Amino acid sequence: MQTMDNLKRLGKLDQAGNDAWKRFQQFNSAAMEEGAIPGKYKELIALAVALTTQCSYCLEIHRKEAEAKGATQEEIAETVMVAAALRAGAAVTHGTEILSD
Repeated sequence: MQTMDNLKRLGKLDQAGNDAWKRFQQFNSAAMEEGAIPGKYKELIALAVALTTQCSYCLEIHRKEAEAKGATQEEIAETVMVAAALRAGAAVTHGTEILSD
């Protein structure tokens, strides 16, 4: 069952004996740093991606981060609709693959 408490186990990934987990954390941190795209917008992008991949952990993490960086409920609601439009759009465009000429 998915619960945010499961994330406490992420530290066990270090026990694999390689640096992959540490490198992932470094990459993730670098990707989410302020840059040409402000942090709030990066979190809204991440939230939209999490909505399309349906990762409940990412949804919670990026919602909290977006709000902490100043995202309003209206911005989050629009993000939901953008993600929904993209998922629907993918179904429509993929539908062209099953239509006959």
